Amino acid sequence: MLRCRPALEWRTSQWFNAPEPLDLTALRGRIVMVCAFQMLCPGCVSHGLPQAQRVRETFREEDVAVIGLHTVFEHHDAMTPTALKAFLHEYRIAFPVAVDEPNGVGQPHTMRRYALEGTPTTILIDSEGRLRRQTLGDIPDLQLGAEIMALIGERGPAAPRSEPPASGVCTPGG
Repeated sequence: MLRCRPALEWRTSQWFNAPEPLDLTALRGRIVMVCAFQMLCPGCVSHGLPQAQRVRETFREEDVAVIGLHTVFEHHDAMTPTALKAFLHEYRIAFPVAVDEPNGVGQPHTMRRYALEGTPTTILIDSEGRLRRQTLGDIPDLQLGAEIMALIGERGPAAPRSEPPASGVCTPGG
C-alpha cells in the first residue's frame, strides 16, 4: 500500500445492483474496494470478480464497500450494458457495478483518469478517500484481506459483528 493521494471520482454511465449512482463522497468513512473488470476477460472471471465476491462476503458492508467497475477498452460491440446485466445475473454478482463512461472507441473515462493498465485491477481507497492500492492482476486473498484489515484499523476500533463467532474461534472467557 504505497499510494496516498486523493482518489478520483468515477465517471460512470450506468449502475447495476444499486438503487442510485454511488460516488466516493457518499462512501466516505468506509474502505472501498473497486474491482475494475471486463466480462470477456478470463482473469476477471476466474480471479478478480470471485475475489471481490469473497471480500463482500467476509467484511461487513458498513466497513468495506465492494464496487465493480466494468471498464470496456476492447470488444465494445460485445460488452454492452444489456450483456453486462445478463452476465451479472448469471454469475450472481450482487455488489454494485458501474459502467465506466465510454470515451469513443478507446479507453473509457475512469480507466484513463486512473491510468489503469488493463483488467482485472484492484483498487483500495481508505476511509478518508485516499488511493492506497492500485494493482493489475492477481493479489493473494490473504494479502488483500490483511491490507483491508489494516485500513479498517486505521479508522479505529470496528464495531463487533452481529453474528456469533464461528466454531473453533476463541473468544474472551471461552
